[in-house]
Amino acid sequence: MNGEETGVDCGGTVCEPCGQALDFSGNYIQEDQMGRPGINTVFGTEGFKDAFNVTVPSAMQAAFQMKFQDKLLALNPGYTTNALPGGGLDAATFTTVLSNDVLWVAKTGITTYFNGTEILTGRTLSDDVIDVSLLLIFGGPMGDENPGLTSDGVPANDATFSSSFPYLAGPF
Repeated sequence: MNGEETGVDCGGTVCEPCGQALDFSGNYIQEDQMGRPGINTVFGTEGFKDAFNVTVPSAMQAAFQMKFQDKLLALNPGYTTNALPGGGLDAATFTTVLSNDVLWVAKTGITTYFNGTEILTGRTLSDDVIDVSLLLIFGGPMGDENPGLTSDGVPANDATFSSSFPYLAGPF
């Protein structure tokens, strides 16, 4: 796609949608990654949050899975085999998935963060990833083990998604 097809052109020195000059001079380093928003906020504590943000995904599991598992069991000591709503992932398997901060995409089937059956098979814009993450961490097998900890209380997005690129609403 080019700028004419999408209506967005950020390939030059000015970002067309916002009209601001772009400056690509200098040295840049990765500060954060967020395939799954909120995961590093919950699990990336005890001095390794910054290291997690700059670790390449292929090295994340080896470096952080056990730390994530220890934190999960500290947050929810009752987390056992099939402790997720809908079952299927024990603490070790779940934190293996979470510690590798990339979005998986279901090549067949449904792409969803969690729909009651499929777990972390991708993500759509309308998936409430914070509520889902809280539910998967604290909900227990029926999703009601710690009801006060399974939602952030934000019921919906504050703006309608567009049906064309860039899909998200512009800044207010």
